[in-house]
Amino acid sequence: MSSITLSRYLIEQTRNFNTPADLRFLIEVVARACRQISHEVSLGALGGVLGSMGTENVQGEVQKKLDVLSNDILLEANEWGGHLAGMASEEMEQAYQIPGKYPKGAYLLVFDPLDGSSNIDVNVSVGTIFSVLRCPNGHNGKGDLSEEAFLQKGTEQVCAGYAIYGPQTMLVLTLGNGVKGFTLDPHMGNWVLTHDNIRVPEQTAEFAINMSNQRHWEAPVKRYVSELLAGKEGPLGKNYNMRWIASMVADVHRILTRGGIFMYPRDAREPEKPGKLRLMYEANPMSMIIEQAGGAATNGTQRILDIQPDSLHQRVAVFLGSKEEVERITAYHNQA
Repeated sequence: MSSITLSRYLIEQTRNFNTPADLRFLIEVVARACRQISHEVSLGALGGVLGSMGTENVQGEVQKKLDVLSNDILLEANEWGGHLAGMASEEMEQAYQIPGKYPKGAYLLVFDPLDGSSNIDVNVSVGTIFSVLRCPNGHNGKGDLSEEAFLQKGTEQVCAGYAIYGPQTMLVLTLGNGVKGFTLDPHMGNWVLTHDNIRVPEQTAEFAINMSNQRHWEAPVKRYVSELLAGKEGPLGKNYNMRWIASMVADVHRILTRGGIFMYPRDAREPEKPGKLRLMYEANPMSMIIEQAGGAATNGTQRILDIQPDSLHQRVAVFLGSKEEVERITAYHNQA
């Protein structure tokens, strides 16, 4: 097994790719927070963290106890290190201001502290998604950080990653030069490089979508999924399997491992919303990872990383995974 730890890998990035030292330290802090979240998730009922808080987040979604705990862990781990000008979370309506007693840094951290948390109580894999942006000049002074500072295209991300808490706890990371996977050694507490160059196969025979929403989809999605279901006798000429975990981290991790396409389209129930998933906390970091692994990611009509955000909690439709299939569904949308 590889003896390269996350810390050693980040030091090599600093030497070989001029990765700034403060970015390296920031990633290590996030990784330590994910290790702590992994521990809390693994305790389950023993830790008294299962079940609902009886409150809603800014998205109007019921908060699980672990949602709130994971959010607090990430905030507390990152607020004092001097690497950040501010943070934003799916669980908080406003940007998080670094307390005045702590130094401020050059980066912004945005995260979904516990993606797929509706699956917690049934012991299905969940995870943490995060993205790092540079703080624009003039926004990292002594005053409060405005929402505007965070509204950067996905192409501006300097780092993106996720931790998945499953049979093994893994950290998947990109600094813009490929995708690496690190597995948590529970005995030593180290993240060890186990997946050196993750690549998404260009072709696939698997797809992930919530079929129960089929009646609400737009015509291009209905067309594409009907062709998938037609199998070998249909226009695509091969049989496809459907996989749907309802945890974006788990679904994307499967695609990174063996290919596939993940779809969360907009639908007719809320026509005023362009999609369900959050651009800043979910779509952008996952799209950067997928593209760095050789895949593609669009909202049906354009590359997700090219979308200019207009609000911190903006939603978006998502089609990501193996390039051939993402290009096919995107073409169907553009023909409509």
